[in-house]
Amino acid sequence: MVEAIAQSLFEFVIAPFDRYMTAAPGTVRAFGVHRPAAGAPGFDGETRMTGTTRSSSGLDPRRRRLLYRLWHRGTREMDLIMGRFADAAIGELTDAEIGELEQLAQVPDPELYAWLTGGRPVPANHDVAMFRRLRDFHDNVHHLRPTQ
Repeated sequence: MVEAIAQSLFEFVIAPFDRYMTAAPGTVRAFGVHRPAAGAPGFDGETRMTGTTRSSSGLDPRRRRLLYRLWHRGTREMDLIMGRFADAAIGELTDAEIGELEQLAQVPDPELYAWLTGGRPVPANHDVAMFRRLRDFHDNVHHLRPTQ
């Protein structure tokens, strides 16, 4: 009886969900999130999401907190955009630049994403050197903004 219930559960609940969640062959996922094909270079049988490549060792507590915050914003897209920038630049930023980056980290994800991708104009109080540096880094790495 239990096996019959388990089989029914699988057929009517889990299997359709699994078919829905499986990507079509040849699809490309954004932001480095992908499931490589079996036999592809680097395939180890697991799906991996990209994440930080930088250790926080050697950073002062303020930079460590900021690095963590930029990798854990709330939406995966912004985690990847802000986190990758932090990995590349956090060790060389001045205290003033860290302050500007902390201010940008306070902006809600949808607004900041729209500014970075050119979907909305950047307000003057946020159009600072650090924002432009982040936008340029994003443009050079991801090429997501439409050409104008």
